[in-house]
Amino acid sequence: MTQIRIKDAAALLGVSDDTIRRWIDQGELHATTDASNVKVVDGKGLATLAQAHAHPAEDPLGIESSARNRFVGLVTKVTSDKVMSQVELQCGPFRVVSLMSTEAVNELGLEVGSIGVAAIKSTHVVVETK
Repeated sequence: MTQIRIKDAAALLGVSDDTIRRWIDQGELHATTDASNVKVVDGKGLATLAQAHAHPAEDPLGIESSARNRFVGLVTKVTSDKVMSQVELQCGPFRVVSLMSTEAVNELGLEVGSIGVAAIKSTHVVVETK
């Protein structure tokens, strides 16, 4: 069983330590103490809570897509040359970077402050752990 310290659980969910403690007090999350007498939460329980509290931004496009990974975000940077562009979006706590033609950037009207949806469909996803 993976045990995660409260401060690390808060960082993973993008909430404060106090929010994690409140969820523990409300019975939404179970906590124990580890061998060092530090309060920890069960990784599996945290994963379940993370899914229950996940509320992505509403997709402004409202289109059907086979891509399951769709992240609504704010364009924070556009770097273009004559042919290619790099577009950065801040999608909640995640930075998503896309490389596309400058023609596509212009056709989509992508500029800092505009809203975009990063649709990601990949047959190759790297998952790492310590």
